[in-house]
Amino acid sequence: MLEKVLSFIKANLMFDNGDKVIVAFSGGPDSTCLLYVLNELKKELGITLIGAHVNHCLRGEESDKDEDYARKVCDNLNIAFYSNKVDIHSISKEKNISCEMAGREARYEFFEDLMVKLNANKVALAHNANDQAETILMRIMRGTGIEGMIGIKPVRDKIYVRPILHLSRKEIESYCLVNKISPRIDKTNLENFYARNKVRLDLIPYIEENFNKDIIKTLNRLSDTVKKDNDYLENISAKEYKKHCDIGKQKVIIDKKAFLNHEAILSRIVRGALLEINSSLYNFEKIHISSIIELQKHDTGKTIMLPQNIIAENCYGNMHIYIGEKSIETNSNQYSLDVNKKNLIDDLDRIVGLEVIERSQFMEVKASDYTKYFDYDKIEKPIILRYRKEGDSFMPLGMTGNKKLKDLFMDLKIPKIKRNEIPLVCFGNDIGWVVGYRVSEKFKISKDTKSVLKITFEKESEE
Repeated sequence: MLEKVLSFIKANLMFDNGDKVIVAFSGGPDSTCLLYVLNELKKELGITLIGAHVNHCLRGEESDKDEDYARKVCDNLNIAFYSNKVDIHSISKEKNISCEMAGREARYEFFEDLMVKLNANKVALAHNANDQAETILMRIMRGTGIEGMIGIKPVRDKIYVRPILHLSRKEIESYCLVNKISPRIDKTNLENFYARNKVRLDLIPYIEENFNKDIIKTLNRLSDTVKKDNDYLENISAKEYKKHCDIGKQKVIIDKKAFLNHEAILSRIVRGALLEINSSLYNFEKIHISSIIELQKHDTGKTIMLPQNIIAENCYGNMHIYIGEKSIETNSNQYSLDVNKKNLIDDLDRIVGLEVIERSQFMEVKASDYTKYFDYDKIEKPIILRYRKEGDSFMPLGMTGNKKLKDLFMDLKIPKIKRNEIPLVCFGNDIGWVVGYRVSEKFKISKDTKSVLKITFEKESEE
C-alpha cells in the first residue's frame, strides 16, 4: 500500500524536498492512516511532519479523548503536535451556519495560522476514495457540471494535498488492523441524520447491493476521466480569459468578444472573473453564471445583483463585474487651483499646472488629452477641481447649448463605475474641462482673446 500512496503522491507532484507538512489529524481511522503512512515515507519524500488537531467540543468527554489520543500518537512518533479547542456549536449559532460549515472554517483557519507561525508549506488532508465517491454522488444529485464531477482534487492551491485519496476505506481499515493501530471512532459518523452520512450509510450500500458492487471504484474512475476533459477546457478558457479580460481593483471587464466563445468556455471565463473579485465561488450557482451571459444580450446600462454584493453591468456589450459599493460611491472632494503655480493633488497623485500666457506670446499648438488651453479673460474664479454632482450640465466644444454631464458620459460610452472618478475643472459655477475628454465651448480661444490659460495634468512621479 505504501507504494500505491507514494506513486499517487509523485503523480500529483504533492511535495517538494524540504517541505514542512501540517497533517490534519482528528484521530479517526483516515487521518491516523495518513499520519502513519507519511511518517513511513517522510525520509524518501524529504519532508517534515507536524500534527494538527482541532477539538470541536461537539461530543463532550469523547472530543477531549480524541485530542489526548492525537497528542499521544504524535509523541510516540516524535512528531510535533499542535491543537486548538473551539466551541463549534457557539460559532454555528453566531454565524447562522451549519456545524459542518463552522467546523470546516475553524479547521482551515487553524491550519492557515499554523502555516504562518511554523513557516509550513503544505497541509495534508485525509480524504479517501469513499469520500470522493460520496462527494460526486451528492454533487450529481444537486445538478453539478463537469467540474463538480471531478469531486475532491488531489492538490488545491498548491498547498492542500490529499495523499490517500485513492485508498478505499477498506484499505485504510486493513492498514490499521495489520499495523495494530487503534484509531478513535466518531460515533456520529454512524448516524444518518447528516446528508453525507445518509449517502455513506444508506445510498452507497444500496447501489452496491442492487446495481454496482464496485460503485466506489467506478465513481473514482469517472472523476479521473472527467478531470482530463476539464483540464483541456480550463486550459483554453485560461487563454481566452487572459485575452479578453481587463483586471482592475475589485473589478473585471470582460470584452464583448469573449461572448463569441462556446458557452463551455464562456462560463469558465465568467467564473474566473467572479473568482478574481471575490476569491471564492461559494454561493455562486449555474443560474448566476447564466444570468451574466444573458445580460450581455440586453441593452447597455442594465445591471444585475449577484451574491456577495457583486454587480454585473452591461456596458455597450462589455461586461463589467465589480463590488457593489463602487457603483454608488460619490467623490465629494474638491481642490482650489492657483494660477501660475503647480498644484499638487495628493489624493490623485497628480500635479495640476496653471500658467497664464499673453496672447502675443501664445502659439497655436495641438492640445492633448491632459493639456488644454482656455480664454483666461472669460474665466471666473475660483478655479476648482472637483467631481460630478447630480444635475451637472456642460457645453461641449462646438455646441450651442448645454448637455447633461450624464448624457455626455453615455455618449462617450464611459462605464458608470468610472464616472465618479473623472476630474472636472470648474471656472466659477461652470465646468470648463471634463479632464481627459471634452472642454467647454464657453472658454475657447478666439481672435479677441488677450490672455491664455494653459492647464496641464501630470503624474507626480513625472515631476
